[in-house]
Amino acid sequence: MSATSDTTYNRVMLKISGEALMGDAGFGLHPPTVERIAKEVKSVHDMGVEICMVIGGGNIFRGLQGSAQGMERTTADYMGMLATVMNALAMQSALEGLGIHTRVISAIPMDQVCEPYIRRRAVRHLEKKRVCIFAAGTGNPYFTTDTAATLRANEMRCEAIFKGTKVDGVYDKDPAKHSDAQRYDKISYDEVLQKHLGVMDASAIALARDNHLPIVVFSLDEPGGFRGILAGDGTHTIVHD
Repeated sequence: MSATSDTTYNRVMLKISGEALMGDAGFGLHPPTVERIAKEVKSVHDMGVEICMVIGGGNIFRGLQGSAQGMERTTADYMGMLATVMNALAMQSALEGLGIHTRVISAIPMDQVCEPYIRRRAVRHLEKKRVCIFAAGTGNPYFTTDTAATLRANEMRCEAIFKGTKVDGVYDKDPAKHSDAQRYDKISYDEVLQKHLGVMDASAIALARDNHLPIVVFSLDEPGGFRGILAGDGTHTIVHD
């Protein structure tokens, strides 16, 4: 892994929700929003940082909601995985439009549109400074894209997971509903689990904790926020040991 002199981390996983791609549209993809996020990724890529991405599928289909409405859970989860592939292809298109070589790597083989997941090949893409977008979750039902992001981050030996959200860190309660909500600068994995703070699901937090993988929570809506944190400033919360 090549070192960079002006960044905190050399290889990172960026996890964003599918809802982050729909802007104000309420459903599906909002191309200007996809392009804005792609520019944020490019700004970090230009620093020499190697970038993995996992994008949720909730803007198109959410397995848990489908299951709650009577659909068989396994089928609903597979449909959600396919939604993540659609989002990954949209982000790939936006990044390549900015001149960033990108690979979509799917846990479910679909060779006509993306690569199958082969760990060593994915690592080689990162070493060649290609952005790797991991799609279709872990390839298994009952696992969220949060867990998939943490799994792939560990397999790729990322130095941190960056969780892009609508708020600039982890709060003790919902800042949209409570004006006295307090933001944490740092918090432990165990505190996140004990206080049910909703950073990621419990499986993802436990997997990060067991492998000492820090989670950086920041606002994806803050222009330059992703780059700022990697440069050593910017408002965020870090979840660690």
